[in-house]
Amino acid sequence: MKKIFSHPVSLRKTSTHYCPGCGHGLCHRLVAEIIDELGIREKTIAIAPVGCAVLAYDYWDFDCTEAAHGRALAVATAIKRVRPENIVFTYQGDGDLAAIGTNETIHTANRGENLTVIFINNAVYGMTGGQMAPTTLLGQKTTTTPLGRQANLQGFPLKVSELLSQLPAVKYIERVSLHSPQEVIKAKKAIKQAFQNQLDNQGFSLVEVLSACPTYWGMPAHKAMSWIKEVMIKEFPLGRIK
Repeated sequence: MKKIFSHPVSLRKTSTHYCPGCGHGLCHRLVAEIIDELGIREKTIAIAPVGCAVLAYDYWDFDCTEAAHGRALAVATAIKRVRPENIVFTYQGDGDLAAIGTNETIHTANRGENLTVIFINNAVYGMTGGQMAPTTLLGQKTTTTPLGRQANLQGFPLKVSELLSQLPAVKYIERVSLHSPQEVIKAKKAIKQAFQNQLDNQGFSLVEVLSACPTYWGMPAHKAMSWIKEVMIKEFPLGRIK
């Protein structure tokens, strides 16, 4: 019988530290499956962020390094320029990429660096206590916006994908979600395309992934999936942006 499903070689067999319902574990697996399918495990280098995925290297069985908070794309640029034959990608949350790392994100994209970026958007700071993130929705309650985010006080949610899509050197941007099996399949396809673009020397590619954070959204996992579908996607529409 033909084997069609198994544990990815690039994913370590270890217990998760993520909260129940968190999307990081699922996205980690997608990345591992794609790296196996593309046959690039021995030349891949991942840059882990500061945030919930700070321990990503405990799950991936390929070369990984750590960057200071928000500096993943600066580190990725250096590695890729020194070792252009390697496949280099960053895996970053909304706090790491869109707050302290905004400078690196914009300028790396503007230079058109031949890198792959996986951007996890869960609309909140997860690791440090559930504070408001740049992507927090209007009206969304967090530990620093207990009455809900207000545009006149905290501004509007930052749409990173739409912002970067205006830069001429950016090759590919797509927003996907993990709230249903059908959307997970689409997410895998988009992430694989972002890696393929790097293999083809196409330039900067970013996939934004809407991911649940039931713990700091204050709801059970199944309701968090519904919240993505019914609320979050209205602010962050899915699909290819560039």
